[in-house]
Amino acid sequence: MSAPVTSPLTSFTQRSAPHVLALFRVVVGLLFACHGAASLFGVLGGAMGTGATVPAGSWPGWYAAVIQLAGGVLVLLGLGTRSAAFISSGSMAYAYFSAHQGTALWPIQNGGEASAMYCWAFLLIVFLGPGAWSLDRLFFGARQKEQATTAQPEPSVA
Repeated sequence: MSAPVTSPLTSFTQRSAPHVLALFRVVVGLLFACHGAASLFGVLGGAMGTGATVPAGSWPGWYAAVIQLAGGVLVLLGLGTRSAAFISSGSMAYAYFSAHQGTALWPIQNGGEASAMYCWAFLLIVFLGPGAWSLDRLFFGARQKEQATTAQPEPSVA
C-alpha cells in the first residue's frame, strides 16, 4: 500500500495547527479577561457598558467577573489551561442557561451569543490544549508531549 498523498495546503495547515490554536487561545483569553476587568474595575466601559463596577460579593455577577478575569488571564498565558478553560466554559454555560435561555430559545434572540460562544470556545481549548506557545508547555513540556502522543488515535488503514 502506498501512503496517502497530501496537498501543500493540507501539509501547511497541519504544521500550523498548534500555532493557530495558541493564537486562538490567546485571543479568547484576552477578550474574556477584558470582560472581567470591565466588571470588577469599571474599565473598558465598565460592567455591561455602564461604566460602573459589579458590587463586591454580589451573586452571580461578581463571582462571574472574578472567573472571567482569572480564567481569561490563565488561558491567555497558557497556565493551567485546561482547568481554567473548563471552569470558564462552565461559567458561561451557567450564564447562558440562567440569564439568557429563559427569554427565548435561540442565542440571537435572547442576547446569549457571547455566553454560548465563550462556552464552546473554552470547551474546545479543554480538549485541544494550549497549543504551541504556553507556560504549561514551558514548565511541563516533556510530560505534555508524552501525554499528547499517547492520546493520539491510531491511524486508520483504508
